[in-house]
Amino acid sequence: MLSISITKKPILSQEQLFMLSVLTVNGGNYLYNLLLGRILGPEQFSDAAILITMLLVLSFVAMTFQLAAAKFTVTLPDTVFGAFVKKIYKNAVVVGIFFGAMVVVFAKDLQEIFHTSSSTMFTIFGIGVPLYFLMSVNRGFFQGKKQFKLLSITYQAEMFTRLGLTLILVLLFHSQSSVVIAVGVLVSLIVGLFPLNFNKSQFTSKEVLPKKDLSLVKKFFVITAFYELSQIIINNSDILLVKHYFDAYNAGLYASLALIGRIVYFVAWMFVMLLLPTVVQLKKEGKDTTKVLMKYVSYIAVIASAIVLACAMFPTFIVQILFGGDYLHIAPLLWKYAFATGVFAVANIFAYYFLSLDKYVPVLVSAVFGALQVLLVVFYHTSLAQVVHVQMFAMVFLLFTQVIFFFIDTKKVSMNGKK
Repeated sequence: MLSISITKKPILSQEQLFMLSVLTVNGGNYLYNLLLGRILGPEQFSDAAILITMLLVLSFVAMTFQLAAAKFTVTLPDTVFGAFVKKIYKNAVVVGIFFGAMVVVFAKDLQEIFHTSSSTMFTIFGIGVPLYFLMSVNRGFFQGKKQFKLLSITYQAEMFTRLGLTLILVLLFHSQSSVVIAVGVLVSLIVGLFPLNFNKSQFTSKEVLPKKDLSLVKKFFVITAFYELSQIIINNSDILLVKHYFDAYNAGLYASLALIGRIVYFVAWMFVMLLLPTVVQLKKEGKDTTKVLMKYVSYIAVIASAIVLACAMFPTFIVQILFGGDYLHIAPLLWKYAFATGVFAVANIFAYYFLSLDKYVPVLVSAVFGALQVLLVVFYHTSLAQVVHVQMFAMVFLLFTQVIFFFIDTKKVSMNGKK
């Protein structure tokens, strides 16, 4: 007798499931912000926006550990991988405790700088900082191994916990909104740690990372940290500076503008998560990587263009639906902010692509334009419109510079290949 076994292919690949998961997580995070904006109003939302911005800043810092874990999961041999795991977790804990302690110690100073109603929210937030670093390393190993199902679970667990718990607490303790939002963030970071990528033998192993591999890890780590710093500056400095220079009402308006305009960046992030391990693997196999880059650049360009067009055609409708009538003053600026963010998202793909290939000039370029953006906002902030206009200027020139470098590098690689 003949026995025929049919193996059914899954309807969706792990990558497709992850993309769907990222859209769900971003949608949940978006809903979280929108509901807070509607419930709290512009002035109280400006306090919430500071915590949300600090969480984004933290995510960029911790992303250094996540990207390092993802990259060296692919490139390091199994014989030394245990030593790497132990070292990166140890460093993540040390750095997390340092940054968390800084936030706690300077909580009152942060309250004065950003004109918030409470310093307690910074203290609670600081306690959760080390957890974020551990969570990011854990996610990095899932990302490098392309275990996108497990990676999706950690993101969804964090998002749904923060969304559900925060909304319940805000509705129960509306007058203490900034504190309860911080509590929601803290609890969500604890939940986001699971599932843990924990192997006891790797932590008890006496293996030492060889000097050659350690040198590669340190180099990548320093360069990535430098790039993530530029990301922090470009992505979040405007909200922090507006909170410093403007009153609570205008700061709340700007926070809502930033949230709507940044949707393209949040969508683009899932492509970055897929890009890095794919490019590293293709490079390891000696295959062409430019097709992968072009695929993701085209995806983001199309998405960004659609969002900018929608913001230009229906600004009042979008603001009214998402935040309500109290925020309509920012409607004319909506497409402009979305344009600046969309251009930055495309430029960001080029930077992460070259970072995956151990080419670091685009990292320096991003840092330069990040500093330029800060200086422009510091000197030109007579209105919210002016703040948006200077960012449009900086981001267009950033993308132009990254594209020029791509063509120069591609030509150089092509010429070397013909020799």
